[in-house]
Amino acid sequence: MSNVSSRTAIPREGDVPIIGVLVAGRGSNLQAILDAIARGDLQARVGVVISSRANVPALEIAESHGVPTRVIAPRDYASRAEEGAAIIVALRSAGVSLVVLAGYNRIFDPSVVHAFPLRIVNIHPSLLPAFSGGMAPRPQAEALADGVKLTGCTVHFVTEEVDSGPIIAQAAVPVLDDDTVESLSARILAEEHRLLPAAIGQILAGRVHVEGNRVFID
Repeated sequence: MSNVSSRTAIPREGDVPIIGVLVAGRGSNLQAILDAIARGDLQARVGVVISSRANVPALEIAESHGVPTRVIAPRDYASRAEEGAAIIVALRSAGVSLVVLAGYNRIFDPSVVHAFPLRIVNIHPSLLPAFSGGMAPRPQAEALADGVKLTGCTVHFVTEEVDSGPIIAQAAVPVLDDDTVESLSARILAEEHRLLPAAIGQILAGRVHVEGNRVFID
């Protein structure tokens, strides 16, 4: 990331920005986003849900809310670049302004990052930069193995380098003496469900300002 000051510019359809959510599994963070929209806490519309896997609960959640879905599975493309091109087409066809990775298990081709600069966010189950580079439950297991007293979750912008984009928001979760990977993961997940919709709302409201690798909230 360069040191140029930047503010996220969010295109809108009328008064409501459209977000695209990428998933790969159970979809609990997708559900949290949809719930926040239904409560009126998040002024947005989910225009498309894209999954890297077929027949996952996240797709059922989207369909139950009337959200269009797409399965873009890696095995269906000859290269990561072709997979990325399909993702870009699906997002642009839906008029997406902000891309949200909610348990998505793929590393983007750089073309996707370039197509949506500072408009892709991810939720990771650790206090980055600690325990980066792995999907749940690996970061939670690493936190337990390393004996840390605090871990948590991080919402950050996606760049070409994995789990290294500017950090938008974090929530700390204490590691208890009797924690297991499952119990720690459950408490972190509860914070993810709160933190991710709140961060999305700040971005869509135009309150997020990025300077170099630092994020400031107006």
